[in-house]
Amino acid sequence: MVQHPGTGQQARVIGGRYQVTGELGRGGMGIVWRAWDQVIGREVAIKELHLPDGVPPAERQVYEERVLREARTAGRLNDPAVVTVHDVLAEAGTTYIVMELVRAVTLTELVAQRGPLAPEQAADLARQVLSALENAHAAGIVHRDVKPSNIMVADGRVKLADFGIAQTLDDPRLTSSGAIVGSPSFMAPERIQGADASPAGDLWSLGATLFFAVEGWMPFERQTTAATLNAVLNETPRATRPHGVVGPVITGLLIADPKARFTAAQVRALLASTPASEAVTRPAGVAPTAVAAQAPHGRRGLWASVAAVAAVVLFAAGLLVGRFGLGGSTPVAMEPTLTFGAGGDIQRFHFPSSTGCSDGALAPGGSFGESDSRTCTDPHDHEIFHSGSVFSSGETDVDYPGEEELQRFGEGLCSAFFNSDQIVIPAKETALRYVALVPTEQSWNLRRTVRADDNSDNDDQGSQTVYCGLRSADGKKLTTKATL
Repeated sequence: MVQHPGTGQQARVIGGRYQVTGELGRGGMGIVWRAWDQVIGREVAIKELHLPDGVPPAERQVYEERVLREARTAGRLNDPAVVTVHDVLAEAGTTYIVMELVRAVTLTELVAQRGPLAPEQAADLARQVLSALENAHAAGIVHRDVKPSNIMVADGRVKLADFGIAQTLDDPRLTSSGAIVGSPSFMAPERIQGADASPAGDLWSLGATLFFAVEGWMPFERQTTAATLNAVLNETPRATRPHGVVGPVITGLLIADPKARFTAAQVRALLASTPASEAVTRPAGVAPTAVAAQAPHGRRGLWASVAAVAAVVLFAAGLLVGRFGLGGSTPVAMEPTLTFGAGGDIQRFHFPSSTGCSDGALAPGGSFGESDSRTCTDPHDHEIFHSGSVFSSGETDVDYPGEEELQRFGEGLCSAFFNSDQIVIPAKETALRYVALVPTEQSWNLRRTVRADDNSDNDDQGSQTVYCGLRSADGKKLTTKATL
């Protein structure tokens, strides 16, 4: 303790260094103090962690050790959207975490004061929070409690607080393993079902948070904890209005199956199609700046815009994938994606229509011409059961997006269709194998050239179409059409 000048009162000093100057807030997990770092000469926030009465000593020790370990790890993070952890210490049986003092409102407070965010505001917020999560996940840190009250917003900047620090201890699964869940309304379904915290769970929580940001209400919040958990497991929230690219981002993040859920890279690619804005805190209804409102230009910008449209189409497909559940890191029935056209896995690839049946192997070195076509009611080696393109038939001049981007599109498209009720083969997951086929860069660019030269004799050259093919799992010929 030190004495306040002129008052005779003793000021509390934590760790012999941090002089407490006021209280910032308190909750079930403890108190947050404003303090003065007497060594560095700066204001800080100190979270004094408090465990509820009744927690067994062994559990208390495990929790405190885990918090100390993870908070120290979080202190090594270096991202503009991360609330910096300066110090972690234990004193007189109490754990303290010393953090950067951020003068800002929480996203919860911002929405309460100004209403839901405009789409471009929400996209800005999503980019910054995603950056913080990517940085943490790369360092092996899972946040566990991404929610509006842990996101702080001020002057166009966003900060994600409480990395590695669980906020609730009312979960009976708290054991010596240190398994602590976050806030029920923002807890991923797999965590409710007993899975460990993971980066995918943080992304689900980000999706629920973005829904709140643009709609103004918590999508899974109910009157009781049991009802809330049931909503997370069984309900799909519906937006009341369009939200631009943030809409498909939210839907892709809220896919129940973590293996089918959008990844951070996929979310970032979608958000790249919307220009960044500096005014995250701009009240809803106020137009963005002229710079922020500018659309991307050129063929690369056009691809980004069209990719966003593709995502709008495919987020519904993602729900199908999530609904039916995928086993393993990839679906058990899915085989590695193949490229077709010049320089590809299958260099000779011809189908007179978007679907059909043929003989030949769907494998590297395969070859398919018109003479290989078969009627689907006759024995055949494989079936092209679906096809699609992110572009309209009138698109004439768009750069090749890259094999990885096309592969993601194709795998999402084929997985969703295969797992839908359009595939009618019994026990299809074990009876069939399916594969996405995407054009090579040479085939893609040849199609661009053919479309541009007005020569109808070349209309069947090159491709910008993704195909979905299937075969029997045992290598035997198919004798019926797999699709309705």
